[in-house]
Amino acid sequence: MLDVADLKPVPAPIAWRGDELAGRTDWIYLLNPDEIAELEEAGKRFLDEDPDLRTVTAGEYPLPICTAGLEKWGRDMDRGRGFVLVRGLRTQYYSDALSAAIFFVIGLHLGQPMRQNEVGDMLQHVIGTSDLKYNDPDSISLRIRDGLAYHSDSSDIVSLMCLCPAKEGGASSLVSAATLYNEVLKRRPDLAPLLFEPWHNDWRRQDPNAPANTYATPIVSYVDGVFSAYLGVKIIRTAQRYPEVPRLTNAQLELLDLLEALCLEPGVALHMDFRPGDMQWLLNYAALHTRTAFEDYPEPERRRHLIRLWLKREEPRPLVPNFGRHVVRGRQEARDEEVPVEQQKFHIMQAAVPRLNWGDRPG
Repeated sequence: MLDVADLKPVPAPIAWRGDELAGRTDWIYLLNPDEIAELEEAGKRFLDEDPDLRTVTAGEYPLPICTAGLEKWGRDMDRGRGFVLVRGLRTQYYSDALSAAIFFVIGLHLGQPMRQNEVGDMLQHVIGTSDLKYNDPDSISLRIRDGLAYHSDSSDIVSLMCLCPAKEGGASSLVSAATLYNEVLKRRPDLAPLLFEPWHNDWRRQDPNAPANTYATPIVSYVDGVFSAYLGVKIIRTAQRYPEVPRLTNAQLELLDLLEALCLEPGVALHMDFRPGDMQWLLNYAALHTRTAFEDYPEPERRRHLIRLWLKREEPRPLVPNFGRHVVRGRQEARDEEVPVEQQKFHIMQAAVPRLNWGDRPG
């Protein structure tokens, strides 16, 4: 175990508090008319040309007008507070396919799109179709209206585009992982070294089609002065259902309780309500995210609808070995024939249609 005397607090800008950012707007980027026009034109061409989502590259869809903005968003994620909210797209006037095309093109310029599940989806849809609660063992977070716990996703970058907001609720909430680390170090320095040890995570809870029950990763990586975190308290706890997983110690349970409490402590999180067209670009190593419970409109076409991209960031980031959901990275090159033809959604018109039965469990 690390010596706590060797651990130092992480400085800003990656360490921040929500109550400090809430009154500011420097984390919001407003697209200008020229940038919007370029993105709309690129999205229309993407639809017309219909490239394979697995092999298309940013160079095939250049965005010269948006280059300065894209570079700024990348800096904000890699070396800043870890996220940016991009606003201004007129998605209320677009088809879902055009919105998805624009979103995917932007993603190409910020990283390499990743498959998000074992059936190869490169674009996921967040739509509430189930009344199950988050703690129900059969619930899938993409399909429920209940609030979620703070967590990291399984990519370098996770991005959400809002097509339709909820009737009420559904706010996106972010917490600086570095701030959580600093608070643990200040309040319970005896527990801080545990953050650097491997923890078992419930893979099947995240993906019902996963080929194994769990994977192990440290919560914190601090290499060459670069801080990174990966945390899902819920999936650490549910991994205990597998007999092969070592039982959590009292100290580990105390640490998980403290992390959960810190996320909910007033002033720590930043909350934002999505408008149609908003895009949240988030470096998973910098911040945890969640959303509040929401109520939908009764009309199916008006229900809350977000689309999600996972990206592998081209910017190199030093990490300890086997950090995060490394098992996903190891399966990105899975053979295409592993996905049945009828389940393949490797073109934008198909990917723009929600796969609402993904993750269904037998019975």
